[in-house]
Amino acid sequence: MEASDIQPWLFRVELFEGESLSHFLGRFRRANNLTPTGLGKVAGLGGAIARWEKFYHNPFPAQQQLEALATVVGIKADKLANMLPPAGVGMKHEPIRLCGACYAEFACHRIEWQFKTTDRCERHQLRLLSECPNCKARFKVPALWVDGHCQRCFMTFAEMAKYQKPVLQ
Repeated sequence: MEASDIQPWLFRVELFEGESLSHFLGRFRRANNLTPTGLGKVAGLGGAIARWEKFYHNPFPAQQQLEALATVVGIKADKLANMLPPAGVGMKHEPIRLCGACYAEFACHRIEWQFKTTDRCERHQLRLLSECPNCKARFKVPALWVDGHCQRCFMTFAEMAKYQKPVLQ
């Protein structure tokens, strides 16, 4: 089955400014009841979707791969490329990090939170969280974030903002 064969059946998902590819892929898959393998098969990308959801971009997604994904998700390939780290910027695969204050304003995982060079939220000048402040559970990959809360104790990401420490200049 080709992507063009099922494309009319897929629900479109809006892309958020600054959103990580992992978070977007998870939202798209849930809206269309697809697994990472299923989306990879439809797009002709094999296991790449599962790797990208975990921030493994080695090898880095090729333009041809982004165009294949763009055909399926209905987002231009250049916009998908903007959801990846810039050239020369390393990614932290784990722990997954977030700013609860940002998440309270706009519920999405931002790509810059996973850059190796990032240790704070530039907008709020708060340290990023890598675990739930209530139960200490590490965050799952953003592709698995459904309702914006800790998977163990259900504290919302927005509530976690009050536990973030300010960055001292």
